[in-house]
Amino acid sequence: MSETTHDGRVAVTAAPSPDEGLTAERLAARYGLAVSGARPSLAEYVRQLWGRRHFILAFSQAKLTAQYSQAKLGQLWQVATPLLNAGVYYFIFGVILHASRGMSQDVYIPFLVTGVFVFTFTQSSVMSGVRAISGNLGLVRALHFPRASLPISFSLQQLQQLLFSMIVMFVVAIGFGSYPSLSWLLIVPVLVLQFLFNTGLALIVARMGAKTPDLAQLMPFILRTWMYASGVMFSISKMMEGRSELAVRLLQVNPAAVYMDLMRFALIDGYGASNLPPHVWAIALFWAVVVFAGGFVYFWKAEERYGRG
Repeated sequence: MSETTHDGRVAVTAAPSPDEGLTAERLAARYGLAVSGARPSLAEYVRQLWGRRHFILAFSQAKLTAQYSQAKLGQLWQVATPLLNAGVYYFIFGVILHASRGMSQDVYIPFLVTGVFVFTFTQSSVMSGVRAISGNLGLVRALHFPRASLPISFSLQQLQQLLFSMIVMFVVAIGFGSYPSLSWLLIVPVLVLQFLFNTGLALIVARMGAKTPDLAQLMPFILRTWMYASGVMFSISKMMEGRSELAVRLLQVNPAAVYMDLMRFALIDGYGASNLPPHVWAIALFWAVVVFAGGFVYFWKAEERYGRG
């Protein structure tokens, strides 16, 4: 564009930019730009996670291998830690406090060991989940991937650890007279349902822990309270005998208690259906589906905020 000045010379001025006056959103749309780390749709997010399935599995295996790499006994601590806990609980609750009321030693010892191992699965999934984002900020900020890969991977790590530890559970059960039977096949659906529940819970606390890192310091106290209310060391139905039926049912439908009792029912011959609440499989399915689906959506909604400080 040109114009004549007062002294007769021709001045050339730049043409106005076609981008002049456009908002940032319109500029981004014009040039095909997208927000870095923007949250994809839920369906696309699931597709991305499936595409990272090999990474999730490899990452969980690497974390499991590295967990005890500095210890001389290495992977044996996966079994030794919950087994030592079971020994301590047996001495305090079984010998001193007689929490085994109504159960013979042949039932109570596998009952206790199973409870400790199964609750440890949930406890470890939650503790690793709460640090999944806040403890891996370098990875989150350096690479673009669906962040749910981390809490899912940590839950998978704990499942692998439980599968390794279940050898001890089987040995203890057989050693006290509970031999393999068809009921042992129920262990598979119990583990699947508990894994879904644990993963959903890990996703929930992962989002909460990403915003509030101090939650990792509070969580052990919450989990310890949960453990004492879940019947890890005692039978809820027998310990609460004579108490309000509503109180007994509320404790029995607690998800940690549900998965422990189903595992005990499958594994221990002397632990019958009378120890389980009504519709126990429906309750177990409800907790697994609701917590996993709710936790997944809850985590996905904050996808674009993880690692942004």
